[in-house]
Amino acid sequence: MTEKDLESVLKETRQFPPKPEFVAQARLNPDRLAGLYRTAERDHAGFWAQLAHTEVSWHRPFSQALDESRAPNYRWFADGTLNVAYNCLDRHLPARGEKIALIGEGEKGDVRTFTYKQLHAEISKLANGLRSLGLQPGDRVVIYMPMIPEAAMAMLACARLGLTHSVVFGGFSAQSLKDRIEDAGARVLITADGGTRAGQGVELKKVADEALERGCQTVEKVVVYRRTGQRIGWQDGRDLWWHELLAAQAPDCPPVWVEAEHPLFLLYTSGSTGKPKGIQHSSGGYLLNAIVTTQWVFDIRDDDVYWCTADVGWVTGHTYVVYGLLGNGATVLMYEGAPTQPDAGRFWKICQNHGVTIFYTAPTAIRALMKMGEDFPNRHDLSKLRLLGTVGEPINPEAWMWYHRVIGKENLPIVDTWWQTETGAIMIAPVPGATPTKPGSCTRPLPGIAADIVDGAGRPVRDAGAGGHLVITKPWPAMLRTLWGDNERYISTYWTPFKNRYYVAGDTAHRDADGYYWILGRSDDVLKVSGHRLGTMEVESALVSHPRVAEAAVVGRPHEIKGESIFAFVVCRDARPQGAEAENLVGELRAHVAQELGAIAKPDDIRFAEGLPKTRSGKIMRRLLRAIARGEPITQDVSTLENPAIVTQLQEKN
Repeated sequence: MTEKDLESVLKETRQFPPKPEFVAQARLNPDRLAGLYRTAERDHAGFWAQLAHTEVSWHRPFSQALDESRAPNYRWFADGTLNVAYNCLDRHLPARGEKIALIGEGEKGDVRTFTYKQLHAEISKLANGLRSLGLQPGDRVVIYMPMIPEAAMAMLACARLGLTHSVVFGGFSAQSLKDRIEDAGARVLITADGGTRAGQGVELKKVADEALERGCQTVEKVVVYRRTGQRIGWQDGRDLWWHELLAAQAPDCPPVWVEAEHPLFLLYTSGSTGKPKGIQHSSGGYLLNAIVTTQWVFDIRDDDVYWCTADVGWVTGHTYVVYGLLGNGATVLMYEGAPTQPDAGRFWKICQNHGVTIFYTAPTAIRALMKMGEDFPNRHDLSKLRLLGTVGEPINPEAWMWYHRVIGKENLPIVDTWWQTETGAIMIAPVPGATPTKPGSCTRPLPGIAADIVDGAGRPVRDAGAGGHLVITKPWPAMLRTLWGDNERYISTYWTPFKNRYYVAGDTAHRDADGYYWILGRSDDVLKVSGHRLGTMEVESALVSHPRVAEAAVVGRPHEIKGESIFAFVVCRDARPQGAEAENLVGELRAHVAQELGAIAKPDDIRFAEGLPKTRSGKIMRRLLRAIARGEPITQDVSTLENPAIVTQLQEKN
């Protein structure tokens, strides 16, 4: 930090050791985990090389694990060749051909299942279809689909041919889709006629047509999956039906062997300003991290039914719906719709009906369902669950405890995971059979991950509780390789701040006396109040610990005396307070935060709303909240919001 170390004022002392019965059957117990740490510490590159030999099937084995000659453009296993789809499908066929690979449930209740054998055949037919369009290894394909099994099939069909896919979240606007298509230079767009979300139709083909009308000169063909049967626009010679393209194709397609550094996918980080960043991930290194973290963090077993609620339009859907799980031969559930359709029990009903054993979701979803009360989960049989996880942002202790008590029945491990689109895979998380957990902490870096916290000059912060910038000090296999078409931006964004010594995550954190990491928020979300630097997450956690508060989001706005004041947006568990009730609750919440964190953390402004501006992936659009708090015009793209109408309410004073 340039002025003063980031202060941590959140005090959380509760700790939950792994249950002995879980430890007894876990992939990693404390002794095995300690052994992995020792091996990684002794020989960092050799540690990953050994895992790559045992966990990934290679067509041509690599001779060198880590190539640092072009740092910070690191290369892993560069002279080895493989195929990612082969690793996710073909190698499982002898032992798991009849095992269920994918379960797809639509919002209307329709359920489809695919065995590994069936999935292999469908993906092969699609790959043959794409090849018939003249696509060659290295060509880019954009995928703009609902959250259905065919989205995963499209990704794996591209991987089978050595095509680089770029999945664009199905809630993005035409302009956002156009920007991503043009930056990637995609030759083919794969989409659907439509989808269903929160009881409403989603017009994917219509949005895709609008995007293409605005440019996208590189797109030659549009492959359309018939999902809803709704009427759509059609351009002869360009548009092709998925089922017609596949009708004449063989159910087997030889995999294209590519080098480990071959770009598997591009994934664009959404930003309200500037050109989207095309995060470029490799094939071999990315796949390795995806596979081993799925084993370590989720303790994956052959009989698990695993459900991650993330959309494949985000990196969580790439790594922990598709590649990490299918790479391990697991059974994966995909759900197309909203968590509250037709009511707030939908997630729990799905868990019950499909016998879900591992459930991985976002803290925002947990808080939203927490607001709906305990009756909904209590109506359903969740006894098959054995492990819970969170992803996407720091989870506040109050939501963690609700998850632990109501969903986990105080008996299940919770893996709170920190990672990013850029990191490709989980970096800091508990290992459920070995790591005691603390509500709100992602605990310790995984084996082979060298993390640290540094101050503004890049010096390690060693005092327990003192905060700073979260950095990674050694390369890891799944790290982003560059930004598509803009390596200078890659270096300046992630490496230049500390003179190429560290990968800069852009998050702030502190480490406690036990070496546990606590993520405080993004570096640009740090509040600078009267010379004190506070993390937004801690103030939000204090607000949510009040019995009337379900969710909170905190931003800063300029203040002529303090430098910055704290502005909080609050969603109550009950009806939105107004008038005198709102005024009284504001005073009560300010006093509560002062008691929890100290007077310096009291919000100056508190505004009540019925919801927060979240994307359909559960991310809170904090830039939008900052604009509202400062009274600035809304310039952000709000097309991805779950409920765009909430913006008007957020702009209203209590």
